[in-house]
Amino acid sequence: MAGGLLLGGAVTALLATAVPAHSSGSVFDNPPPDKIVINVATVNGSGCPAGTTAVAVSPDNTAFTVTYSAYLAQAGGSSDPTAFRKNCQLNLIVHVPQGFTYAIASADYRGFASLASGATGTQKASYYFQGSSNTASANHPFNGPYDDNWEATDSNDWAQLVWAPCGVERNFNINTELRVAAGSKNPGQVSFMTMDSTDGDISTVYHLAWQACPKA
Repeated sequence: MAGGLLLGGAVTALLATAVPAHSSGSVFDNPPPDKIVINVATVNGSGCPAGTTAVAVSPDNTAFTVTYSAYLAQAGGSSDPTAFRKNCQLNLIVHVPQGFTYAIASADYRGFASLASGATGTQKASYYFQGSSNTASANHPFNGPYDDNWEATDSNDWAQLVWAPCGVERNFNINTELRVAAGSKNPGQVSFMTMDSTDGDISTVYHLAWQACPKA
């Protein structure tokens, strides 16, 4: 992956020229031959304070990566009662080559969870384009006792992908959430769930699918 670009303001990531796309029917499973550009419009949420989130794009136009370093939800013990839920919303402007559209085909999330017996944790994400009623979402539950790294993947088949509108530029929104409940069995024990890793950050990878727009 290319190096991370800190989010905040008009951050721009240029993707390198890729191998020309080939198709199966009307769906392109390789990226378009021209460069695409991702502008980060905004990043907001309790799980991604300013300066703790970064984005990078792959050189082949097939994926982009979001990295977090302060995304942690916890409950139980003396935890702040508002800390049980953390979220992050990324608002992205994706400039695609003329004649193409894209969708998020899958997303890989990773982190660490320490959940006492009886405690639960949930990772959730939703994806939608500005002005569109079509939303793709998924959630992944985790049950205590649990003390290990965790992984979750959201994926859709072609028929369920939420595609960017052809011929117009719409911001793409990704909302993620971590939620922890201490439960009644061990309420005095702190349980937590992070979207990070032991070395301080973790890369969440979003895989792109491409197809040709109908000819005017």
